[in-house]
Amino acid sequence: MTTVETSVREGVAHLVLGRASALNALDTDTVLAMRDALDQWRGDPGVRAVVVRSGTPRAFCAGGDIRAIREAALRGDFAATTRFFREEYALNQEIAEYPKPYLALMDGVAMGGGLGISVHGAVRVATERSVFAMPETLIGFYPDVGACHFLPRLGGALGRYLGLTGARLSGADAVRAGLATHFVSSAELPEFTAALETADPAEALAKYARATPQSELDDTDDRIAAAFAPGPLSEVADRLRADGSAWAETALGALAAASPLSLRLTDEMLRLGGHDSLAQCLRRDLDVATRLVREPDFAEGVRAKLVDKTGDARWSFASAEEIPHERVAQLLGGEGESAPGR
Repeated sequence: MTTVETSVREGVAHLVLGRASALNALDTDTVLAMRDALDQWRGDPGVRAVVVRSGTPRAFCAGGDIRAIREAALRGDFAATTRFFREEYALNQEIAEYPKPYLALMDGVAMGGGLGISVHGAVRVATERSVFAMPETLIGFYPDVGACHFLPRLGGALGRYLGLTGARLSGADAVRAGLATHFVSSAELPEFTAALETADPAEALAKYARATPQSELDDTDDRIAAAFAPGPLSEVADRLRADGSAWAETALGALAAASPLSLRLTDEMLRLGGHDSLAQCLRRDLDVATRLVREPDFAEGVRAKLVDKTGDARWSFASAEEIPHERVAQLLGGEGESAPGR
């Protein structure tokens, strides 16, 4: 089965994600197909831009195929899980360094690995149907694919909030935050895509990009900055309780549902990534991801959220505060936890 359809028309190369039944979740075959195509087009003088989009209106890309990764881990096939992460992160790096315009049309759900194949590109188009999120702490994992590089650079405490809670953003929110660069109506995406074949990306964007609708972040920016400012995770929870708003209650609920180990690990990864290059962050991602899939919280979180869909995960630790610094440092390969108060 073809997971990615490739074509070149009038100098524009197209990557069309084709795993509709899985909401275009990335598996190793999909990642390799994308890498092979990008490698081929890199030096092709007949290709002047690359567009990645979905072949289904249901989603852009819902992330990595986490259920398949869990199944491989449960049967002890860690060679398969390591290969997937290595190829995925190499793809993320290639997109970031691609010498030709790389345009991601993020119409629909774009989560986890879906951000990895879009946010690192030059042009990231959101629509009114876009939904962005990095919800990995809720499945016993952490925001990977270089998220610990781009989340801390969103400004203020927004990246910490998104990484810890897995909160969802609309297309307008994503443009406001900087995850997306332009807003185009979903109905006009076909015309925009066709226009790229007769005009350069800047000209097509000038014609089809619209003013970004009002973002909900306009109403929550100050709350996010106050609650997720530097400080221990216990202080974040205290600030949210003191806030008392419906937004704060939702954020508290997300933190309560997440794996405490994932929360601690994510917080430290975001701190480290704020000072490192994307290449350094992706190397750390590979080290940490290959360790974390061996942890019981990963198998349990994916079971509760994606397999059984019962939402009754039983985590290894009752709270983030009870996790020894050494435990997090072990997952980080000896890095981090030098500033547990963050």
